[in-house]
Amino acid sequence: MRQTTSLTPKRFNPCPEHLDEELTHSEPQIQAHPLGVRPSGNAWTSSSVHARDCIGTLGTLPDEVILVILEWLEDLDLLRLGRTCRAFFAFTSSDDLWKALLLRDGRPISRWRGSWRATYLERLSPDVRPIDCRLYSDTLYRPFFCSQINLSQFATGTPSSNRIPRLTDLCQADFSTSWNDRPFILTNPVKKWPVFTKWCQEALLHRYGDVEFRAEAVDWPLSTYIEYMNNTHDESPLYLFDKDFIRKMNLSIGEKGGAYAPPECFGDDLFAVLGEQRPDSRWLIIGPERSGSTFHKDPNATSAWNAVIRGSKYWIMFPGSILPPGVFVSEDQSEVTSPLSIAEWLLTFHQEARRMAGCVEGICHEGEVLHVPSGWWHLVVNLESAIAITQNFIPRSHLKSALEFLEKKADQVSGFGNDVKDPYQLFLEKMKLNHSEMLEQHEQQHVASTKKRKWEQLLERGDKTSTDEKGGFRFDFVNDEAEDIP
Repeated sequence: MRQTTSLTPKRFNPCPEHLDEELTHSEPQIQAHPLGVRPSGNAWTSSSVHARDCIGTLGTLPDEVILVILEWLEDLDLLRLGRTCRAFFAFTSSDDLWKALLLRDGRPISRWRGSWRATYLERLSPDVRPIDCRLYSDTLYRPFFCSQINLSQFATGTPSSNRIPRLTDLCQADFSTSWNDRPFILTNPVKKWPVFTKWCQEALLHRYGDVEFRAEAVDWPLSTYIEYMNNTHDESPLYLFDKDFIRKMNLSIGEKGGAYAPPECFGDDLFAVLGEQRPDSRWLIIGPERSGSTFHKDPNATSAWNAVIRGSKYWIMFPGSILPPGVFVSEDQSEVTSPLSIAEWLLTFHQEARRMAGCVEGICHEGEVLHVPSGWWHLVVNLESAIAITQNFIPRSHLKSALEFLEKKADQVSGFGNDVKDPYQLFLEKMKLNHSEMLEQHEQQHVASTKKRKWEQLLERGDKTSTDEKGGFRFDFVNDEAEDIP
């Protein structure tokens, strides 16, 4: 399922004109923007000169469009334009522009310098003098504002009806019969893993500091990413999400001598029958506070578990049949459109989401593991710097949904290697070889379910066409004359 973001923020609430004035005790202090950028609404009450009035014809364009135009400029062009006036200095100093340049070029960086602009230009941070540009722009102010919000406030006051169940552990039989379609948190299994006692930032840096890991669109040495993680002010921080960590870290998996073992309650992963041809399934996840994932469903109709080794994560979830507020999907559900950042969604839609039926939420703390059922919408955000391991799997109880997804939504299947041309047929053949009885039982249930649906359709059609005598009805068979039934 491809995920996109909307271009403009939704219902952004500006802060007062004097950004450094005292806020309520329940809210964190919001610092003034270093370049004097303020929310657009504040321009109505300001008597000062508006820097936007000095940029000529471009001033007629929305701020979002100006930034899109600036994305086409090279680094020297941005620097030159930024010297022409205060407004363009503020626009061309947008860190997102320099982040895009660095990620587009794929150039290696010697070290993280506190901002994308400073890192790209290899300057000390802050490399922009704190001047008052007198620019009123929601587009430029919103990321700065959202980057300072303490997101932990959204993880408090959870209604009792919304709380994700917490269990010490679970047996495989109970999971299969009662819990395979429900989110829950286990508090015990992860604490038995060797990585739980061994992994922390310092230990990983010492052993794997020079190893490159995937962080969204870039491959950085772990030492560079940790430096970034501990010194970033990004609204949506870069998230280390590496599918190759087992090989890179030379780890083994399993109860005997393994670095970790999947919790026993989840049982067999049916995708394991594919061996080396299985789709991507395991990831190492490292990220700072505020990093995470906006609303999505896991790929290929898989379920997942997410184990927190260090830190804590806030989760908010909905069944697949309930679309979270502020999220839009295409007709075939292949594309998801959501607000620009997790912070913006929480600011705008969190209260509404909590009042909706089906909403569940909770914090997965250090040493705990959360279950994400197949097809569930979920948003997750780090409440502090965190290290986690996650794995996608197909439990026995979800064989049907996995087969249907692979067969009927082939264009949305992801994670398979280029050598796999037909994932559905491959999975079907491997299941026949390794779990023939389970597959046969599934096919029998499928046939019985199909017959039942056809019979119900015939009954429904008969009900709609029965009009002859009071209390009578008749079946309406296709291509046959219906006979009255006494």
